[in-house]
Amino acid sequence: MQIPPFSLEAQISEIGAEIEEALIKVFRSGKYIGGEEVTCFEKAFAVATETSYSVSCNSGTDALILALRSLNIGQGDEVITSSFSFFATAEAITTVGARPVFVDIDPENYLMDLDLIEKAITSRTKAILPVHLFGHPLDMEKIMAIAEEKNLKVIEDCAQAAGAHWRGKPVGSYGDVGCFSFFPTKNLGAAGDGGAITTNDFNLAKTIRELAIHGMPKRYFHTKIGYNSRLDSLQAAILNVKLTRLNKWIEQRKAIAINYISKLSTIESIELPSNNLINNSGHSWNQFVIKVIDNSFVKNIRLSSEDILDNSNRDKFKAELQRLGVNTIIYYPIPIHLQPAYKALGYKEGSLPITEKVCSQVISLPIFPELKSIQQSYVIDKIKEIFKK
Repeated sequence: MQIPPFSLEAQISEIGAEIEEALIKVFRSGKYIGGEEVTCFEKAFAVATETSYSVSCNSGTDALILALRSLNIGQGDEVITSSFSFFATAEAITTVGARPVFVDIDPENYLMDLDLIEKAITSRTKAILPVHLFGHPLDMEKIMAIAEEKNLKVIEDCAQAAGAHWRGKPVGSYGDVGCFSFFPTKNLGAAGDGGAITTNDFNLAKTIRELAIHGMPKRYFHTKIGYNSRLDSLQAAILNVKLTRLNKWIEQRKAIAINYISKLSTIESIELPSNNLINNSGHSWNQFVIKVIDNSFVKNIRLSSEDILDNSNRDKFKAELQRLGVNTIIYYPIPIHLQPAYKALGYKEGSLPITEKVCSQVISLPIFPELKSIQQSYVIDKIKEIFKK
């Protein structure tokens, strides 16, 4: 049996006819940029995130850039964020001319250690950019309290967290802006790139919308240097179909997470998400991430050295799982602060020790709403087989 880390096949078999109908409707309308589908999605997504405004755009990366620009963050400014994230989190900060300042993470949940934020604030700090990584929401009340005290803006990176909540309130509704990605593998995914920015501020929404269309508040009148960053009508049509099912899909993901945790909890060589995460209904489980914390399984693997690209325990575990038909993904093997592109920032190995250690340990098991019980059992059985004494 081969188990993919993510698959859309079952989802398409369930809603494919409805998506095809929506796409044909767009084709026949002749309105491929903007139009009713985009307007409908923006309104529906604002309702889903309990915000006043939602502005769609081309991608989650563009969402971050547009959000930063709308808040006048640029040259000489600093933005505090996490190095344990997809590269775009920091890349967007650099793109607008600001400097990312990284704080270490909490080893229990892989999110920014909120107790380190105040120590990282300088006279140049203009914003905090928290990342709701893997669908796990941060303590936004604590972040907002720090931001209010220090007069800082807050840009929520919700790229992996559509549908997640903190204490009953959707992510993307706490900060000045929330930034979402609709990349196909996300809980709410399009059939290509797509993104959105949420806010409760009318003027910010207006600025973001203008920036996304060449800095143009009205046709052929440009007040800013902007971008061409629009969600096309075809992607919006797909998202309109999927948005109504998002909560159901998250519940299915949660059920898979509960199953993994209950069945793998006796294995001492791996560290699972805590039961607190299960009890926290706000987690959207975009990924199910475990840590490989020792090498007690090495004697059980049947791979040659040529089969293993990296010599870490985690990579040996990944290679053995793949040999057994369980395909996994590593998010993320190299922290952003140690990427060659950020060498000029001056971070060295050991700068963020917890982040660096976690990057060598984490691995994401297959999780998607349509993952069948028999497939889940296969993943669990193969992991137990590897760690069998």
